[in-house]
Amino acid sequence: MELKEKKVLVIGAGISGFAATKIAKKLGADVTLSDAKEETDFIKAKVPKEREKNTPSDLPANSLPPTTFPLFDELRGLGINLIFGKQEEKLLKGVDLVIVSPAVPLRIPILQAALNKKIPVISEVEFAFNLAKSPICAVTGTNGKTTTVTLLGLLLASQYEKVGVGGNIGVALSEVALEVGEGGYIAAEISSYQMEATNNFKPHISAILNVTPDHLKRHGTMEVYQAMKEKIFAQETADDFLVLNYDDEKVREIKDRAGCKVIYFSRKEILDEGAFVDNGKLIIKFDEQTFKLCTIEELGIKGWHNVENALAASMTAFLAGVTAENISGVLKTFQGVEHRIEFVREIDGIKYYNDSKATNTDSTIKALETFDGHINLIAGGDDKLTDLTDFLKLVNQRVDNLILVGDAAKRFREEALKSGFNADRIFKAGYSMENAIDIAKKISIPPQIVLLSPACASFDMYNNFEERGKNFKTIVNAL
Repeated sequence: MELKEKKVLVIGAGISGFAATKIAKKLGADVTLSDAKEETDFIKAKVPKEREKNTPSDLPANSLPPTTFPLFDELRGLGINLIFGKQEEKLLKGVDLVIVSPAVPLRIPILQAALNKKIPVISEVEFAFNLAKSPICAVTGTNGKTTTVTLLGLLLASQYEKVGVGGNIGVALSEVALEVGEGGYIAAEISSYQMEATNNFKPHISAILNVTPDHLKRHGTMEVYQAMKEKIFAQETADDFLVLNYDDEKVREIKDRAGCKVIYFSRKEILDEGAFVDNGKLIIKFDEQTFKLCTIEELGIKGWHNVENALAASMTAFLAGVTAENISGVLKTFQGVEHRIEFVREIDGIKYYNDSKATNTDSTIKALETFDGHINLIAGGDDKLTDLTDFLKLVNQRVDNLILVGDAAKRFREEALKSGFNADRIFKAGYSMENAIDIAKKISIPPQIVLLSPACASFDMYNNFEERGKNFKTIVNAL
């Protein structure tokens, strides 16, 4: 991608924006990074939420709030122009290319002005694709992306020397694309946000795991949300592959809109071609050959949803050239990812699990289905206002006690009572994870487990779900 002496504007100071800014500068561009937030907002965000109520005099000297944001100092040192606050149209003067961070919606005025001026506006994911010299395997879906992509990265690494994992997984895809270079493979986690300003992204192999209601505040309708997911394969041709979940009706029918080779995976049906479960064994059938991978019992990650994730990752890796023997070995040893039904500790016969990554009801449903029952569930947070019917149906079947936190607590309690859940078994912990865990510890008796699976975003109490999960683990490990 030729950027030398071009003027590039990056919108959004996040992981993706920072990476795109530094790479564009490295490629010889005159770069400006702009964010609608003030610089002081980034500094405040570095202060843990539990300390906001304290004054500096209450805190030890080594834990005082920071006064600068080191990454901004680094960018300025590289000669990058940083502009914060109101994004006026004059920002676009002389700009040749706009790169957008995924958190920034395309509808904001500065981006609409750029489009009206016929200035190219691309996502950081598309920027990464333009930089990539190795093929990309891209995975999207409402739930299961991180587990599937992490596993996929390990599967690819069992066959190829140079493998990168990035995207919506905490590492910018552009950074990974540059690092891998030629002769390797890239595993990419792709969100609907990343697809919004993407038009020419073309992975060699893409996979769609499932599509259930999420991010409707951003996209407005399920139809738009699904359309964003489907952009992942829109540029693929007959030489490319699309891996689809046969068991999800919304995903299965996508085949009719694909211009590439479609391969299914299924945990419920035995397929003529694809990845599936037969008599408790994970199987790949392709090109009139059948390969046995491992049994469900041998699989390192547990739960039916993880069987689906394993099938999707295995089929994708197989199409990328990974042998069935290598796939089998990795499936047996992979133990899952942090914050996704992660076992933390057992205390007095009570097991504690961190599922902070469950930021929607469908994800929490999958967590509840993993256990046979006797769950003391910690839920709530930044409410996405999704329908709770299916979630509460399973709560009534498998949850002994419901401990609620954050903004969503009031609505979750009201809806739980309407569903018939006993009021005496609902506890409100306010905006404190410590309170929630303290309640859980006091009321739990074997064989009950304590499960943090919020079914909500984290932004009312934390900066992200990772911070929420780490806080949960810190408190549990200190008990």
